Amino acid sequence: MGPMSRFGNDLYTGKASVPFVGKRRLWFIIAALLIIGSALVLLIKPPQFSIEFTGGSQFTVTGLEQPDQLVATDAVRSVVPDAATRVTTVGGDAVRVQTDQLSADETQSVSEALAAAYSVPETEVTTSFIGPSWGEDVTRQSLWGLGIFLALAFLILAIYFRTWKMSAAAIIGLVDVLVITIGIYALAGFEISPAAVIGFLTILGYSLYDTTVVFDKIRENTSEDGMKSGRTFGESVNLAVNQTLIRSINTSVVAVLPVAAILFIGAFWLGADTLSDISLSITVGIIVAAYSTLFVAAPLYSLFRESEPDLRERDQRLMEARERASVEV
Repeated sequence: MGPMSRFGNDLYTGKASVPFVGKRRLWFIIAALLIIGSALVLLIKPPQFSIEFTGGSQFTVTGLEQPDQLVATDAVRSVVPDAATRVTTVGGDAVRVQTDQLSADETQSVSEALAAAYSVPETEVTTSFIGPSWGEDVTRQSLWGLGIFLALAFLILAIYFRTWKMSAAAIIGLVDVLVITIGIYALAGFEISPAAVIGFLTILGYSLYDTTVVFDKIRENTSEDGMKSGRTFGESVNLAVNQTLIRSINTSVVAVLPVAAILFIGAFWLGADTLSDISLSITVGIIVAAYSTLFVAAPLYSLFRESEPDLRERDQRLMEARERASVEV
């Protein structure tokens, strides 16, 4: 048996243990600092929203031998000096230019300037326009999608586990994942696009799956705790988290490797913006989701339940029995 397998077996039997519940105050302080840090990032460096949300004009220049981004920036500013311009490379032979909303004359002039700057026919420059009303619709639908997801997740978990406390702990863990992921996303300077929103919803689904697996083991352990149990409620929860720890790590690693490959190969090498938007959110989200389930959701559920009179009384009797046994020895 290898060292990792032996360690996993020790975690399952309780011979080795990570104090997820015992040191929950420390984990909660760290989680609070991460959330506050993410909020400060969003205040100091607000996230950039893509043209689909804000509205604006978009130009795509294809057939380029050297897609120099600075050339596009200078071309746009030669026509509209004050326009906010964002230029990205698409593949190895095209650039995408996004600007504020331009008039029809300005759009034509910018298109001609881009064609001249890159020495390509005007047919190689395509233009598109997204109005602000469409962007508002996308924003509203994204928020509705997030709200419906959280509401359904709370309801389904409450029905499945037959307790709202486990459902509440899971939803708080999901919100923790979302806030930290968006904070890291903003810190990295990536745009929030519809693809990124899809990524956020995807990692919420992954986090929910991971939390459900851990909580299912918690329910199994705690349901076995009768009046003669040798473990307190918190110890049973902690044992369940340790028993699923190796599985959570393995699942997260297996899930994050292909997504990270898409991020670094597809986005940074091939220059595919859509891939970078969705893969960064999923890569960060998977890592944060694994942390949140183990260090936030599970200890929080234990905190919610330990205040119940029956459990508090049983745990107190168990601790008193242990003290008497230690004195007799």
